[in-house]
Amino acid sequence: MPATRRRKPPVPHAGQCVLGVDGCRAGWAAVRINLYDNSVSGFMAAAFTDILAIADAAMIMVDMPIGLADTGPRACEAMARKRLSPLRHSSVFSPPRRKMLSFSRYEDANGWGKKNDGKGLSKQAWMIAPKIREIDEAVTPEDQIRLGEAHPEVAFSRLNDDKPCAHPKRTAEGQAERRALLMRAGIADAERIYAGLRKQHGAKAIAHDDVYDACALALTAKARLDGSAIRLSDDARDARGLVMEIWG
Repeated sequence: MPATRRRKPPVPHAGQCVLGVDGCRAGWAAVRINLYDNSVSGFMAAAFTDILAIADAAMIMVDMPIGLADTGPRACEAMARKRLSPLRHSSVFSPPRRKMLSFSRYEDANGWGKKNDGKGLSKQAWMIAPKIREIDEAVTPEDQIRLGEAHPEVAFSRLNDDKPCAHPKRTAEGQAERRALLMRAGIADAERIYAGLRKQHGAKAIAHDDVYDACALALTAKARLDGSAIRLSDDARDARGLVMEIWG
């Protein structure tokens, strides 16, 4: 039976930081929280393997599917939508089934889904297929000891006393709402991090929500270490042995 698990035992670790990671136009936007002084910083990585290579990261949370079903939906998406209903459930979209990653054209992937699985693929999911493929090629089941798929809106709902955010994240009201939640949770520098990355990499490289989402995921990584994170999963594994789960 699908289950939501909270207050799992703390995760033993020897790392110095946690990372929250979100895909962006320039690659991967990451926010780092130092576990010893709680300082927060941001950086960009060109490849996800660069993120995995950060040896002092005790926990990494990324806003990208990890573990892909061969057919049918993943239980963790249904659980996330239920948690975020009725306001933010549409922010959870179904990732490609594994076979869909082998196609080079959206029409072929979508057609395969409709013919073989009874359901096509959204354009939104297809747009991030290269990043999903990049992670899938880089990650092993063993990596999931310190790596998890997380959903920013699930993370923000935990920070918001278990309620979904009232406003969409790309509106001015939504940005203010999420900024306030981050500040309450101890991250007051989200805007400074965004401005710094934008200045360093260019205005088109990164968006406000990339940084805010990465901040929320860094807090999720920290919460997973202390046992207070939300985990949505039925414990199913995909064909590669990857657990299909969403953290927040």
